[in-house]
Amino acid sequence: MNKTAVITGANRGIGLELVKHYLKLGWQVYGICREASEALKSSGATVVAGIDVAAAACTSRLQTALQKVKIDLLINNAGILRDERLGELNFATIEEQFQVNTLGPLRVTEALLDNMVQGTKVALVTSRMGSIADNTSGGRYGYRMSKAALNIAGVSLAHDLKGQGVAVAILHPGYVATDMVGGRGDITPEVAASRLAARIEGLTLENSGTFWHSNGEVLPW
Repeated sequence: MNKTAVITGANRGIGLELVKHYLKLGWQVYGICREASEALKSSGATVVAGIDVAAAACTSRLQTALQKVKIDLLINNAGILRDERLGELNFATIEEQFQVNTLGPLRVTEALLDNMVQGTKVALVTSRMGSIADNTSGGRYGYRMSKAALNIAGVSLAHDLKGQGVAVAILHPGYVATDMVGGRGDITPEVAASRLAARIEGLTLENSGTFWHSNGEVLPW
């Protein structure tokens, strides 16, 4: 029986490459997004568009779209990056990043709890910019804070879902050349997707809740 993956932020970048990766493995893939790109539409994935993870309404929409679908893997990949600096803080963009980067993955995961079974895996695509120990440059208040909050949510999910046999990975993809960072980066989205998939493959209930770099390094909190 084919396995099923649900991937948010699937219309471009890392999300789209994750869609392609799991399709190549023969999985049934549901690509979740606000607006579907042509690349996603032609990928072979089942596209579920019109989903804004920052909106409470996405819960019922996801539940309806994925009714009775058994999920083997949920990848919470959707995220945004804004830039705030001390003295020029924009609290609206800070709140926006919390809605998408922190509450979005939590909202999606809770909405799909009934779709999970023993052995389901949940991956949170976070950032090492959410590491307190690794913060040596300051700035990026909303992004750093929202990702740090996502990290602790991931640890709580790992504890709360362990009894159901569901493992949780907290994953930094690396510095990836995507539109989010203006095309700059050390690796391509395709390489990032392959590395993330490797970390997910190695995810177990024993290492659930670990904060990983996609290259296999365990990151500091």
